[in-house]
Amino acid sequence: MRQQNFAAFVVSENSDKSFRREVLSRHIDQLPPGEVLIHVHYSSLNYKDALSASGNRGITKKFPHTPGIDAAGTVLNSVDPRWEPGD
Repeated sequence: MRQQNFAAFVVSENSDKSFRREVLSRHIDQLPPGEVLIHVHYSSLNYKDALSASGNRGITKKFPHTPGIDAAGTVLNSVDPRWEPGD
């Protein structure tokens, strides 16, 4: 059975318009619909992710937000025929 929970870096906006950054436990069912699901082995935050984490509205318009698009891992599921489980 595959792991259903994962740690996510989440940026949220408080009622006073300040921003909170924390690592939260998330469930796989909380992910937005997508074409490829991967088991991430390595990830990083780039410059735009850092701007997003600071609450920069030019980068992120909707909070809560999980910054980070740079990741490497193993494909678990894919609806895209270019990627198969195990890739």
